[in-house]
Amino acid sequence: MPFNNKASSLLASAFLAVGVMNTQAADLDQAINKGVDRVGKAQSSQVKIDKVDDSIRSTEREYRGVIKEVEGLKVYIQQLDKQLSAQDQELIKIEDSIRQVTLIERQITPLMLRMIDAIDQFVQADIPFLIDQRADRVASLKDLMGRSDVTVAEKYRKVMEAYQTEIDYGRTIESYRGDVAIDGAEREVDFLRTGRISLVYQTLDGQKFGTWNTQTKQFEELDSAYKSKVMMGIRIAREQAAPSLIKVPVAAPVATLAEAK
Repeated sequence: MPFNNKASSLLASAFLAVGVMNTQAADLDQAINKGVDRVGKAQSSQVKIDKVDDSIRSTEREYRGVIKEVEGLKVYIQQLDKQLSAQDQELIKIEDSIRQVTLIERQITPLMLRMIDAIDQFVQADIPFLIDQRADRVASLKDLMGRSDVTVAEKYRKVMEAYQTEIDYGRTIESYRGDVAIDGAEREVDFLRTGRISLVYQTLDGQKFGTWNTQTKQFEELDSAYKSKVMMGIRIAREQAAPSLIKVPVAAPVATLAEAK
C-alpha cells in the first residue's frame, strides 16, 4: 500500500507537470500568435504610413509647383500693371493730341483756303505755260476743300503737293505741244519752258519762232538767230540730247515806280 501511494503521487505529479507544460505551451502559442498579429498590424501600419508619406511628399511637390507658379504670376501681373500704367499715360497723350488736332483743324482750314487762292493768283500772273493743266489743279483743290469724306490731313497734303509742283516748275526745263495764235490763226507748236525765265515756241515745220513777253503779256516773233538754240533746247528737254548750256531770250526786268524814285 505504501508503494501504491507513492506511485500514485508520482503519477499525479507527472500529470500535473504535463498539464502545466500544456498550459505554458498554450500560453506561448498565444503569445506567439499575438506577436505575429502585432507584426502583421505593424506591417500594415507601415504600409499606411508609407502611403501617407508618399501622399505628403506628392502634395508638397505640388505645393512647391503652385508656389512657383504664383510667384511667376505675381511677376507677370506686375509687368501688366506697368504696361497698363504706360497705356494710361499714352491714352492721356492721345486725348491731348486729339484736342490739339481739333484746334489745328479749325485753324488750318482757313490757311489752306488762302494758300489755294494764292496759287490761283500766281498761276494767272505767271507766264502762260500748261495753263489748262495748272488751272484744273487749282479747281480740283477748291472742290476737294468742300468734301466731307476727305480728311484735313489729305487736303493739306494735296495743297502742299500743288505748291511743290509749282516750285519745281521754276527749276526744270520742259517741252510740250500746244496751240498759239500766229498771224491771226491758231497753230500747233512745240513749247520750250526754261524754268520761269523763258517760254518760247517753234512751229512744227520749224519756220516760225516766238517768245513770251512778260511786259506786253503776249507772244512775240523771235529772231531766226535763235532757231538752233531753241531746237537744241527742245531736244535737251525731251532727253534726246545731252544737257548743255543754251541761250534763251529773257525779257529785261521792268523798274517799278518805287525803284525809279
